[in-house]
Parts: sequence; structure tokens; C-alpha cells
Amino acid sequence: MPIVRHAGIRPPVRASRASRARPGRWLLAGATVLAAATVLAVTGPLSAQTRPPTQPPTQPPADWEATAIDYSNVPYPHPVSYLDVEVYGNDYRLAYMDVTPAGPANGQTVVLFHGMNFFAAGFRPTIEALRNAGFRVIAIDRLGFGRSSKPIIHYNLHIPARNAKRLLDALEIERAAIVGHSMGGMVATRFASTYPEATTHVAMVNQIGLTDSRPGRGWTDADENYDSVLNGTTYQSILRGHMRYYPNGWRPEYLEWVKVQYGLTLSGDWPRMARVRAAQRAILYEDPVVYEWQHIATKALVIGGAEDRLVADYPALARNVAEQLQNAELFLFPEVGHSPQFEIPERFHAELVQFLRSDPDEPADQSWRATDVGRPPGS
Repeated sequence: MPIVRHAGIRPPVRASRASRARPGRWLLAGATVLAAATVLAVTGPLSAQTRPPTQPPTQPPADWEATAIDYSNVPYPHPVSYLDVEVYGNDYRLAYMDVTPAGPANGQTVVLFHGMNFFAAGFRPTIEALRNAGFRVIAIDRLGFGRSSKPIIHYNLHIPARNAKRLLDALEIERAAIVGHSMGGMVATRFASTYPEATTHVAMVNQIGLTDSRPGRGWTDADENYDSVLNGTTYQSILRGHMRYYPNGWRPEYLEWVKVQYGLTLSGDWPRMARVRAAQRAILYEDPVVYEWQHIATKALVIGGAEDRLVADYPALARNVAEQLQNAELFLFPEVGHSPQFEIPERFHAELVQFLRSDPDEPADQSWRATDVGRPPGS
């Protein structure tokens, strides 16, 4: 019997032979309402729910040290290389990991773009899943993050997109799949819209910037943003931000990313880093990508946790993105938050690998269009 797909939710990848004979077991008959959007849920507990959640420390551990501005004391899972890039007439270094497949190579390359509160090493589980599936993986620290240079400049999304294209050219890679998480999804959008000839697939994982935030909202200048970051960033504020990612509760392994981010505030370079982060924040207001999806014909995947607390109604906004893209598949994980690569790594990476292995010249799965995923009840 063929596998049944319904409402954008695929059956579990590791289904037993018995369950494969009865596709109805994979889906609940009812619907789970998430922020006024209906998403059918896969039966069985989420992997993130198999262990009882813990509570993070209310204060930073006493043994935490400052994070070096060049992240030289932050471990990376693979060797880091550098590309010299020029922006606004000045020379900088772009850090990246170029990771070879763990086994037989499939001939495909994947470029990973991280979000605002992470850096290339934060893709550790994704890198391993992709290289084990035969992909070459390029994980980039955008300028202002990780081991890349930290210039105080006026940032926009063209800069990381162009730098990524320069890197691919330097590595003699003609075409690659592009994957972006959170703010990295905005970079992935910009890259795919600017360099379609170099993009085989594009996957947007819980992308932010899903609306144009400018109407009805005044502009904030760089000095105000800087003061907010410099004086408003504490262990508690950073922890709260990360806790919002996980609706199923906190896990001890999540604290690693809080430690790195908070460590920046302990460094003598924190005023400079605060300037950089303030300038990066301004991208969300000044450089929206909402008008670019309609121009992207590349095979696309809009994927993420349906219970993303960073927006009021992620399923509806995700559907809007998929509807505007010319050739997109929509896939949402019920009861999962902003970082499915950490909450449900096996399930998430299985879906991502399946998409990236697909023929880029074949149409994306459009079955979600006939479902109610992301639609308000009664619409």
C-alpha cells in the first residue's frame, strides 16, 4: 500500500512493517489547533517529550568564562577555513567549515546559514546528518558571527548572500542546495532569489522575517539599538530568548548556546559586539524578504516546528510563504518549536535529507495545497 501524506505531515520515517501496512495509524483522526491554524498530528510521543524536562540555572554558572570575540575558545566540530572578502572597500575574513561526506559521496553540496543567536557550529547535528547521507556540507559564519570578522558596518542580507556566492566560486562549486534556519532563512531567501542558477534546492527552517514589520512601526536608529543591546543583554534575557524555542521544556544540552552568547557580554570586546549585534538586528526592519518569495522558482521546502513562539501564528505564515513560492513543499511538525534540529533531530533531518535528495528538476510535492494546514478554521 502506498504511503499516505495528509495535511503536510508525512508518516514517521522509521515506521514498522506493521504500521506501514496500516497508514491510518500515522495520523490522528482529529486536529490539533495551534494559534488558530489546524495541523494534523502524527501519532506517538515526540522524541523531545520522551525525557522529563529540566530547569536551567537561574544564574550563570560560576565557572563560565568570556567568549573571545573571534570565538577562538569556542569548539567547532570540524576544521575552520577562511575566505578573504571585501565589503565597503574594507577587507575581512569569512569563516566556514567545508565538511566532506562521511561515506560515499552523492555529488551534492549543501550550504548552511545560521540564525541570529547561533553560529556555524550550532549546525553540528545537521552537519553530521547531511555528511552521513553523502552530502558535502559548507557551514558559514556570517560576518559579525562566530569566527568571521566583526566589522561595525551597515549590514544587509545582500552581504551574506554575496559572500556565500564568492565562497562557492572560490571552491569551484557551481550549484548547491541552500538551507537556512531562523534569520538564516532570510539569507537563504535572498541567495535563492539573487542566484537561482547556483541554487538546486532551498529549505527555509522556521524562517523569521515572515512579514514586513515597517507599516505602523517607527524606525529606530543605530545608537538606540546599540544602547538596548549593550545595557539590556543579561544572562536572564539571553536564557529567556532560548527558552522560547522549546515548547516541550528545557534540556541541559540547550545551555551550550546560552553559554557562548552570554560569554560575549563578559569580554572586554562586548561594546564592539553590541554594536555588531545592534546592526544585525536592524536587518529585520530595514531589509525584508517578503517580496522575493514570488520570484523564486527553485524547488523549495518550507519546514519547521508548528508551535514556533517567535510569531503569533507560524503555521499560517509558513503557508503564506509556501503559497508565494513557485515550486514549494510545506512540512510542519506539530508540538515542536523554533529549533526542530535540536528538539526532534532524527525526524527533522530525515525529512530534510529526503527533500535534498529529490530531483531539483522535478516539481515539489504540492499535496499540502488541498489541506487546511495553516488556514484559520472556517476559511
